[in-house]
Amino acid sequence: MTSGNISDSERAVLDEIEAKDIDFLRLQFTDILGTVKNVSVPARQAEKAFSEGIYFDGSSIEGFVRIQESDMRLVPDPDTFAILPWREREEGASARMICDVYDTSTGEPFEGDPRRVLKNALERAREMGYTVNAAPEP
Repeated sequence: MTSGNISDSERAVLDEIEAKDIDFLRLQFTDILGTVKNVSVPARQAEKAFSEGIYFDGSSIEGFVRIQESDMRLVPDPDTFAILPWREREEGASARMICDVYDTSTGEPFEGDPRRVLKNALERAREMGYTVNAAPEP
């Protein structure tokens, strides 16, 4: 199931998918309003998601791109892999990974991706000598 172009963390995810009998992956990202979106794929496409990304129509996401610029690519972050406890069953389970969004016309990270905006802000803060700490509050 694995190839030579897979990182150690990606390999660990692929091994866990097999060991835990994961059927489906939800590749999650957020729109510009912060609403979680996802593309659900069969777990057997996990290696492809890591090596090539999974393509989707960005024009269907609020605030992303116009119809003529619609092809976008999701690249999952293996460090965000989590089994969805409400989707575990005897015959299989589902999991999720949070993704970075890429612009297929340039191959670069999509500037409108809220995750990219956060990464840029964290990098700027680090360059200025700040450490950013954040946590959810119930």
